[in-house]
Amino acid sequence: MNREIRIGTRLVGDGHPTYIIAEIGINHNGRVEIARELIKAAADAGVDAVKFQKRTPAVCVPDHQKDQMRDTPWGYITYLDYRYKVEFERDEFDEIDAYCKSLGMDWLASSWDLESLAFIDAYNPPAHKIPSALLTDHELLRAVKDTGKPAILSTGMSTMEEIQAAVDVLGLDKLLICHTTSSYPCPPDELNLKMIQTLQEAFDCPIGYSGHEVGLVTSAIAVGLGACLVERHVTLDRAMWGTDQAASVEPQGMRTLVKYIRVTEKALGDGVKHVYDSEQSILKKLRKYST
Repeated sequence: MNREIRIGTRLVGDGHPTYIIAEIGINHNGRVEIARELIKAAADAGVDAVKFQKRTPAVCVPDHQKDQMRDTPWGYITYLDYRYKVEFERDEFDEIDAYCKSLGMDWLASSWDLESLAFIDAYNPPAHKIPSALLTDHELLRAVKDTGKPAILSTGMSTMEEIQAAVDVLGLDKLLICHTTSSYPCPPDELNLKMIQTLQEAFDCPIGYSGHEVGLVTSAIAVGLGACLVERHVTLDRAMWGTDQAASVEPQGMRTLVKYIRVTEKALGDGVKHVYDSEQSILKKLRKYST
């Protein structure tokens, strides 16, 4: 039986085209104008969805970090104040929702707390993303399951035992698990792409890949290894201010990545040996038979 789930209008899983997510995250730096540019760039590249992040900073920022000072585009401010500066609220997400709909683009978000999950769920997203940092927050996982929507679970910083415990909470019916390494950017020797196959063997659900590496080829290789969903951060310029910009892909790179993934899908074939029509002239010219 094929392992698949439905995300919006798309079936995602074995035998289906790779579902490609461009994660905007907080690369908009608190400006909805930048978010719109990133959505348009992602749509032009041919991705299937864009993804944001939603937090309630007072809840999500640990107490010992709230008063830490940080240099930001808004001046030398506390980390808590910074988190509020990059957080979109109702007006911004209303605009994002309307703009994505005008482009026929799916959008979803990683919700970092229960209040944020309820906020995002009100927009009826096609799925909810569970970030690696919250894989062990079983209260949040139960709330995601209770929405009835598919869950995309990232697995960075997690042991197989922790992943299994999360799966036990979420169930497999509407689950897609993403192999992830949570370093930004991730060095090649820590990508461990063979984990995609390990997860396929361990869990009877679709397996994807959320990458934070520099470059594009390894994300296409992930598809070759069986990833049915690929997520990469997108930015207008990798030199922009922000913690995720350096591990992101610029618009031209996103267009190239989509091309690489679609070529990889075609090149994989069906695993059955064929003699193709295009080989016939060479066969007649060069084939030698002996008895």
